[in-house]
Amino acid sequence: MDDLETELDRARDLPVSDLADAIEAIGFECTQCGACCRGATCGDGPNNNGADDTADADDTADADDPADADDPEENIEEHTATIFPDEVRQLQARGDYDWRDVARPMPYGVSEGPDGPRGETFEWALQTDGCGDCRFYEGDADGGVCTVYEDRPLICRTYPFSVDLGATSQPMGAAVDREGPVRVHECEGLGQDIDREDAEELAATLKRRAIRELEEAIAVRDGYEPTAAADTEVVVYDSEGPKRPDGTPR
Repeated sequence: MDDLETELDRARDLPVSDLADAIEAIGFECTQCGACCRGATCGDGPNNNGADDTADADDTADADDPADADDPEENIEEHTATIFPDEVRQLQARGDYDWRDVARPMPYGVSEGPDGPRGETFEWALQTDGCGDCRFYEGDADGGVCTVYEDRPLICRTYPFSVDLGATSQPMGAAVDREGPVRVHECEGLGQDIDREDAEELAATLKRRAIRELEEAIAVRDGYEPTAAADTEVVVYDSEGPKRPDGTPR
């Protein structure tokens, strides 16, 4: 049994009550500020990638570079929140969307080639708008709403919390605090009182997300076969196999 399977067993054995204790000790209440739905956008947005704070420093604009400052497109740091294939389809059905309306290849592992983007990546991210915000967010820096709130992905339901079981799978993004296996990411709603019932509901969803992430990682690993296509185009590997950026199987 390797590290991912061991970690999956640990995730399945996590007592929801223990996760709820950690969440209750940390405290949380959503303020509906929208920071977890926005990127660092068009020169005037917050430098907060929210739900999956995974920005690579090499991909962000250099504030000291005049070329970056003169071109708003160079200052966009996109919101990156992981979405699973079935979650994409759930949102597709909600609004009769195409795959690309909902999801895009996670940018890590993708680079610009002579004929366009190319490379391998192993996740899907929620699609963004022209300013790098989640395309399902309506609002501005003063707050807004999620237009698909009832069908939002697991990562959105559990932010600002993640589970770190200390093996192969590591939650991405800088943590500002932790309580046992529960990691806490930047959010202005931290430290607020939370009802026990709400803490337990959030804890149950957080456990479900941790299990799902590990199941996805194992399926991707087991089904991975390198392809020469990644030399000229983008290939996304998910639990269902390799796909094109439009979600169709390769």
